Amino acid sequence: MNKAEMREAILAAKQFKGMSWEAIGEATGLSPVFICSACLGENSLLADPAEKLCGVLGLPGEVGAALQVYPEKGQRYQEMLSDPLVYRLNEVVMVYGETLKQVIQEKFGDGIMSAIDFTMEVDKVEDPKGDRVVLTLNGKFLPYKRW
Repeated sequence: MNKAEMREAILAAKQFKGMSWEAIGEATGLSPVFICSACLGENSLLADPAEKLCGVLGLPGEVGAALQVYPEKGQRYQEMLSDPLVYRLNEVVMVYGETLKQVIQEKFGDGIMSAIDFTMEVDKVEDPKGDRVVLTLNGKFLPYKRW
């Protein structure tokens, strides 16, 4: 089973079971953001959480095996750019990317924020003027090496 087939099997089972990413995260012991990313094929899982996921969703072992295969990250990027939410997130980076770079480097020095030593949370804040999406990106700062 390849990652695309795995993804479709997981999404179909998730819908059939009526489960949220929050519930799946609790069942596997992982964050809902990370487990979603793994299920979409962007990250891999270790054997134990892969087995737990298959158990909770009633999926065969071949799905668990596919979850453990190292991914080819970003393969659906071009396809996802047409999605309005993904497009708007790209727009945030287009408009504020250079600002983020300047502010991060001013605070930390010459380097980058890791997307490897990284966590992300998505929260909802209710607001009478319209609910708010709060994204928390938490990445380790990696200074550039000088040699």
